[in-house]
Amino acid sequence: MSPSPESLPLDSTSQIQLIHWLSFAVFVTVMLTLDLTVFHKQSHEPSLRESAFWTCFWSALALSFNGLVWWWLGSKAAIEFLTGYLVEWSLSMDNVFVFAVVFGYFKVPLKYQYRVLFWGILGAVLMRLTFVIVGAELIERFKWLFWLFGAFLIYTGIKLAFGDEEVHPEDNFLLKLVRRVIPVTTQQTGDRFFVREGGKLLATPLFLVLLVVESTDVLFAVDSVPAIFGVVTQDAPYFRFIVFTSNVFAILGLRALYFLLAGVMDLFRFLNYGLSAVLVFVGSKMMAEAARHNQWMAGYGGWDHHATGHLVPPWLSLVIVVGLIGASVAASILLPAKHTKEH
Repeated sequence: MSPSPESLPLDSTSQIQLIHWLSFAVFVTVMLTLDLTVFHKQSHEPSLRESAFWTCFWSALALSFNGLVWWWLGSKAAIEFLTGYLVEWSLSMDNVFVFAVVFGYFKVPLKYQYRVLFWGILGAVLMRLTFVIVGAELIERFKWLFWLFGAFLIYTGIKLAFGDEEVHPEDNFLLKLVRRVIPVTTQQTGDRFFVREGGKLLATPLFLVLLVVESTDVLFAVDSVPAIFGVVTQDAPYFRFIVFTSNVFAILGLRALYFLLAGVMDLFRFLNYGLSAVLVFVGSKMMAEAARHNQWMAGYGGWDHHATGHLVPPWLSLVIVVGLIGASVAASILLPAKHTKEH
């Protein structure tokens, strides 16, 4: 029985090599450096127009890279990159709400929030790299983890749809630990994370905010990274590279997205149902493909551990993800919440 075209490996010249990882790392480093030292050198309150511009800018960069992937690795890899990017981008909207709560709790002025998010994003990139490398290695060694990841995504999706959990930054374990170990000043001096008072180096409240943002992102990565695992072909030589790059591009645009949507998140009242549906879809897809890898093959008399390809084609996964998110946003716009008038 000949393998399907989808299961055929890429030509050896298309394998992802160390130079490709290094090139992407240089690109991200250059963009973040320009962002901090040139584009946003001075702390200020971003306007709605500025936030919209930077949201479009980072999205255009991601789509340009997507075009490069199409030319380099083919249409299948490009579709999987775009699907992974959209999944991460849509799930990151939950981060927007959490960031707003954290900044509100610590009373961080709007003009200093961008600097906190910059360093938070930098830490998130490094954490996602660790998640991708470790997660991909575990999946390669233990295929049964797809059952676990899939079930976890379904559970998270259901919890997101029917749960109503509030965010309590004051209960953050890392925050409590740091306050016990590191002396913290009650005075905030500009956008600095540390100051010297009486010859002692003290952390500022802004540093505590950064820690909460970083630790919160770890929790979001637990959801989003397995979700992207579910939309990229695990046996493809580009698997780790596409998972990581699509994740990073979504993270890079998160700051601008925050300032664009933070004030209007309440308008998207059905968005959590769309995100829930995406997680349940990807989780179900992962479990179905895990079952396919271990199905009883009639006429072969054994377990098939080499089934490749997707049960749901990449292009259809993309259509479903876009449809679910689009439907939830459209429903939010067409059916706005009714505010009761007080007499």
